[in-house]
Amino acid sequence: MFKKVLATCLAGAMAVSLAACGSGSRRRRHRPQRPQRHRSRRARRRPGDIGAAASGDAIIVKVGYENTDAEPIGQAMKHWKELVEEQGDGSIQLELFPNSSLGTKSQLIDMMLLGQPVITIADGAFYADYGAKDMGILYGPFFFDTWDDVWTLIESDWYADECAKLEEKGLKILASNWIYGERHLMTKNKVETPEDIKGLKVRVASSEIYMEGWNALGATATGIALGETYQALQTGVVEGVENPLSVLYAQSFQEVTPNLLMTSHIKNFTTWVCGSDFFGTLTPEQQELLVSTAEEAGLYNNELQAEADDEYMQKLLDAGVTVTEMTDENLAAWKEKAQAFYEKGDQFGWSDGLYETARAAMGK
Repeated sequence: MFKKVLATCLAGAMAVSLAACGSGSRRRRHRPQRPQRHRSRRARRRPGDIGAAASGDAIIVKVGYENTDAEPIGQAMKHWKELVEEQGDGSIQLELFPNSSLGTKSQLIDMMLLGQPVITIADGAFYADYGAKDMGILYGPFFFDTWDDVWTLIESDWYADECAKLEEKGLKILASNWIYGERHLMTKNKVETPEDIKGLKVRVASSEIYMEGWNALGATATGIALGETYQALQTGVVEGVENPLSVLYAQSFQEVTPNLLMTSHIKNFTTWVCGSDFFGTLTPEQQELLVSTAEEAGLYNNELQAEADDEYMQKLLDAGVTVTEMTDENLAAWKEKAQAFYEKGDQFGWSDGLYETARAAMGK
């Protein structure tokens, strides 16, 4: 179970933008509240485990991620590194590799499964590809209505059980309380309804969940590494891309896709993960240090995300991007279209009744 401590609201994390006044009005954008800090289940160090943790040498843990240093995630990663140095005894250190410089997400996860001291950012869509099938539903289109739904779910027994199952598959989640952002859609030509994206080639992460989610919405999902997406958009390999505002701007997608539809199709919380075998070689103190500092850095990340949202929106507007808000009518149409995704449970290997079970875990 996760450790709960008192969480305060993020400064300035009140609802902003224009109020919805009927089907033709603009929908309000809400900044997510800071989630509670929690404890993930610890792996016990097994008798006979040896290695860097048992020697006098510092363990260098390589942390690879797709984001740039300019993004909130990148800034929060520097903070996590500092926290480990400040709160630890020097026996374990983080070495940061932004911009996919250590490898792709899939490559890093494969490295973890081989026991290497590697951490990366990942989510349920990827965990589904590595055996934790039911976690994939959390990244289906329009699954969460609010951020409160997200925080309720990750504090649930159901989520704790799913994390334990993932650990048995060889992957240990260190923290789940990081906001990646609400994901939106940027396209070369303006779109508003699901009919507008029929057959549209949209770049998504190379995960079955993400790809099938966009295919269900009517697009032609195309898996491309984030660092290769700008060129793919520039050359017409794809015609759209989805991600949070901070990522869209930091990757300079506004230069090649001047239209933004505020879909908020995924309330994208994310996790940091390492290999279960590697985690098991650490001392209990080192395990506690990694988990507690990861969660503390997550709170810092969430503050940055809330502060940056309006800033990135203004930067996109200044760059000439045409921003379209979702009307109530269009949102209902997108949600209805998304239901086809949740009918593919057999294809994804989901447990029977998973949609209802996961919704119940968030109090629905």
